[in-house]
Parts: sequence; structure tokens; C-alpha cells
Amino acid sequence: NRDCSALASNGEILCEDNTCAQGLNTYKTQYVDKVIEVFKKYPEVPVVAIIEPDSLPNLATNMSYQKCSQGESAYKAGVAYTLQQVAALGNVTSYLDVGHGGWLGWDNNLDLVWPIFSEVLQAAGGNETIRGFVTNTANYQPLGSMSNTADPCNLKSQYNFAIDEVHFIDLLDKKFSAHGMTGMHYITDTSRNGVTNERRDCANWCNIQGAGLGRRPTTDVSDLGLSNLDALVWVKTPGESDGTSDTSAKRHDQHCNSQDSHIPSPEAGAWAEDFFVMLAKNANPPLTPGP
Repeated sequence: NRDCSALASNGEILCEDNTCAQGLNTYKTQYVDKVIEVFKKYPEVPVVAIIEPDSLPNLATNMSYQKCSQGESAYKAGVAYTLQQVAALGNVTSYLDVGHGGWLGWDNNLDLVWPIFSEVLQAAGGNETIRGFVTNTANYQPLGSMSNTADPCNLKSQYNFAIDEVHFIDLLDKKFSAHGMTGMHYITDTSRNGVTNERRDCANWCNIQGAGLGRRPTTDVSDLGLSNLDALVWVKTPGESDGTSDTSAKRHDQHCNSQDSHIPSPEAGAWAEDFFVMLAKNANPPLTPGP
């Protein structure tokens, strides 16, 4: 029941019932174990693993969706299993996905999400099974900084003080630390958040028209004001579609035909050449030609 609250990339492994026993076994043996086998072949290669974008955050806010409530036990057990397997390797550093500020930045949502992550980490063997968390995976929330006051999504007016991802990480870390998840580090996805005011509705997430490449992947983040921010990363491949705008497609999600969406767009994961060109043209900082 992957990505259980959306339709664009709905899962290849479906729960047969609320135990999801068969699906969970498939996930472990045919997906996670296969990846671990590859990692084991290259023990000298340092690997950074981004663990299951969108999965656990869905359990905080989207349990009204049947696929989310049905998959709850499998999501928790599957992520815990993955963390256990990865932690047993000496060359892999894990960051667990924790959504973004435009989704979980409200204090009541943070109160919903921390028990889920705490439960999964304890089932996996403890907080030390991960280095920390990754935010904004494949999304468009602004990066910002601790000194930034810009609020392009008008979140403050909705009592959400995570006006950008740096502020979200700060709020998230304070909440986690207050409940025993201390010493965590963070990375955040800047692959498509170079433009900050392109959306008329910041709830829209599918192939956003007017978006641009954000800051380049780097560990030089001292200017952002967070001592526990490890790096800016590009998790989402720029140019890779979020979902199809074809309303007749089986995996069509209405968000891919929103007022903010780039249309037409192909199926999730497929290459969208014109979307990539747009991201490059709108890059902030701008792209500079090579030699």
C-alpha cells in the first residue's frame, strides 16, 4: 500500500488484509533483502540511504484513507526491518524520511508524528540505528534559513511556524529531543525548491509549473544557522515526473491536474524533458555554463 494517500505512484505490493503478512514478506525478501545483498558486495563504498519517503508521515495525518489504515502495521514493521538490516552494515548511513513543513509543521501534527517514529526506532533497535532524518523529499517547500522571515505559503497565518524547511527542522528537532530522540542530524532535499512563490496553493505537489532547481548538493551549510544540518541533497531526480496528467490513466491523481501543475506530464518516475528544461531555466542559484 505504498504512498497510501496518493494515487500517482500507488504501490506495487498491496495488502491482502489488515495484517499485510504476505505483502510484508514480499517487501522484506524481494525488495529490502535484495538491496542489502548489493550493499554487502561493496563494503568499502560509503552509502547514504533515504528510508521510505512519505511512508510513516502518512500514518500521522492520513489514517482516514483505507489504504493507510490497512497498511499501518506493515509500514511500521517494514521500516523497522529495513533499519535493522541497514544498521548491521558498517558502510551505510541512514536518514529516515519525515515529510516537510507544509505537511507536518503544525504543532498538533508534530505531536501525532513523534510517537510513530519513536515506536519504529525502538522496534529497530534504538535511536542509534539512524543518523537522523531527511525532509522535503521530492517536494517544493522553500529552504530558508534560521534568519529568514519570508513565508511564501502563508503558513504563519495558519499557526504553522515551519515557514521553510530550516525552521521545520528546528521545530521537529526540538519536539523529537523533548521525547528522547536526541542528537539527531538532518538533510533536506533542494532539487526543486529554487523558486519559492510559484504555487497558488502550496498543498499542490505534482509537477509544479514554474519550479526551479534549488541549491546544489553540499555539506557547506553553515550559513543556514543549524548546527545539526549535515547537507543539502538532491533526492528527487530533477526531470522525473511526479505523476501523469492523463485523467484516463489508472494511476491518475487529481493533484497532477491542479492549477499549479505542468501539463501534460507522464507517469510517475518517467522522464519529462520539458519539465527538466523548465527547472534548469528557473534554477536558483542560476546554472552557469561549463567550459
